[in-house]
Amino acid sequence: MKHSALSPVFTGLQLGLHGLVTALIALVIVRSVSVGGPTMSAALVFAVVMLVTYAAGAVVGGRLRRTATAPTDHGVAATGARRGRSFVLAWLVFLSVEWVVLVLLSPDAAYLVFPLFFLYLHLLPRAVAVPAVVIATCSAIVAIGLHAGFSVGGVVGPLVGAAVAVAIGLGYEALAREAAERERLIADLVAAREELARRGQEAGKLAERERLAAGLHDTVAQALSSIQLLLHAAERSAGEGPGTGQLRSHIGLARDAAATALAETRSLIDELSPPALVGATIADALGRLAETTTAESGTPVSTTVTGDAFVLGTPVTTALLRAAQSSLANVVRHAGASRADVTLSYLDGEVLLDIDDDGVGFDPATLVERAAGGSFGMVSMRRRITELGGAVDVRSAPGAGTTVTVRFAAPTATPSSDSTPAPDTTREAATMRDNGTDV
Repeated sequence: MKHSALSPVFTGLQLGLHGLVTALIALVIVRSVSVGGPTMSAALVFAVVMLVTYAAGAVVGGRLRRTATAPTDHGVAATGARRGRSFVLAWLVFLSVEWVVLVLLSPDAAYLVFPLFFLYLHLLPRAVAVPAVVIATCSAIVAIGLHAGFSVGGVVGPLVGAAVAVAIGLGYEALAREAAERERLIADLVAAREELARRGQEAGKLAERERLAAGLHDTVAQALSSIQLLLHAAERSAGEGPGTGQLRSHIGLARDAAATALAETRSLIDELSPPALVGATIADALGRLAETTTAESGTPVSTTVTGDAFVLGTPVTTALLRAAQSSLANVVRHAGASRADVTLSYLDGEVLLDIDDDGVGFDPATLVERAAGGSFGMVSMRRRITELGGAVDVRSAPGAGTTVTVRFAAPTATPSSDSTPAPDTTREAATMRDNGTDV
């Protein structure tokens, strides 16, 4: 048995059984020597043989059990288990035969039936162990009757001993099952804690990556876009007059440097974005999320995209994906739904993400209470989306399913916030958009 909190108890029981067998065989030897008689020599020989057999079986059987339970190849463990069962069966047969011979030679050997009861009940299947106990009890009664005559005490004694042994054996089995169940629960708890720690660490890394990506997008990338816009406007304002060639060249070099820096910044933003969004659109990421959720949970999840897609900023795209992930996780864990639908809608001036399920539903007014109790996924999602200028609407009722709607306004291009913008900025921004430059 693997080490557990109850291992000392089982070890104590095993040592007690070893001590009982040794003491009873020693009693047989002493009594045989003190009483003497024609069977003394044979009784001494069989007593020693039985003691040696018991000791050898205890040592070898323990090694075979450790081999069968060792974390090795499954085939090796199975072979070791089969060998262990065969050895135990042969060992019990030899012990039983030796005891029968010994009890016929010395009446004191009848007491050895009690440790044999425990061995039968512990090592044999119950369907075999109980008949073995009955046969051993009958053999002990007959042996006592042959030596000292049949009496009430000679019959009741072995019967009571057998009953007590069976009760203790059943209690031992119950204790062993309880220990195994406790070990399983502890292992599950440890695994769950490790998984929770791993996921928490991953979530922290992803949150930091998203924060950095959003910061780069909202500051450096937007600033470089504005610099490009202003430099392009300045280049056109320089005209074609004399002396402007060098100025136009310098402005062009600065604009190219800003474009290179913007491209590298966008590459960093892509690398810091969630892996599901790297090289994919939000529609592609939602489709893969639906497929993964369906495969892992068995709950069918469908995705629908409507309207003409337009470019969304990295923070908004990430927030939409996180909202879908959090909502579908709630559907799988709490809703008991038979299906879920994810709809991404590009409307005039806004984008909507709807996650709908036909589960048990809940009272949205309890979200704050559930957050206080540790279920704060919806609350944190609402906070994240609100910080980005979006909105979350939760529609649900007990028994009526749940619909979570995330809403963001469509992004609009804005000129630089400089108090003295270059001339023709609006026209230059339109020109840059026509040339594929993201403002």
